[in-house]
Amino acid sequence: MSIIDNHKEEFNKALEHFKSELGTIKTGRANPAILDGVRVEAYGVPSPLIQVASVNVSDSRSLVIQPWDKSMLKEIEKGILESDLNINPVNDGEKIRINLPPLTEETRKETVKLLNHKAEEAKIAIRLIRDKVKDAIIEAEKAKEFGEDEKFRLLEELDKKVATFNSSVKELSDKKEEEVMTI
Repeated sequence: MSIIDNHKEEFNKALEHFKSELGTIKTGRANPAILDGVRVEAYGVPSPLIQVASVNVSDSRSLVIQPWDKSMLKEIEKGILESDLNINPVNDGEKIRINLPPLTEETRKETVKLLNHKAEEAKIAIRLIRDKVKDAIIEAEKAKEFGEDEKFRLLEELDKKVATFNSSVKELSDKKEEEVMTI
């Protein structure tokens, strides 16, 4: 197993983190993932919303939150209002509905800025991992674990892997940007 393979999991985690960040970005369409960051006071303990209720898409612009315990409705509503999502829940006594307004042009541009920022953060995370792996390769060569030719081969392989992960970030980012800009 090469030094690069030892760090493959770190590269995958960076990409998975970026994917989860993308899920929280509003696109104007209903997506339960936008509520992933919502915390609810459940029986005295702050809990993620998905642990106290099911979240479903009812149509392209609305979500329905069905709590497992009806006494949690007020707490769920409070958690959503306290989040930074700028959405208003409608509590009908049985479930909570969230109607997502269409994004304005200004909101779309702000969302794309946020998206680009998150993509850049993902690329930085990948670069930091690359630097760590590169240092490990250089140290291993200094310790005479392999020769200079192997070092250059590994560095080239590392650059290819980094390029692959960066292109994945770009591809995901472009796809999400297209979703955001589609009216």
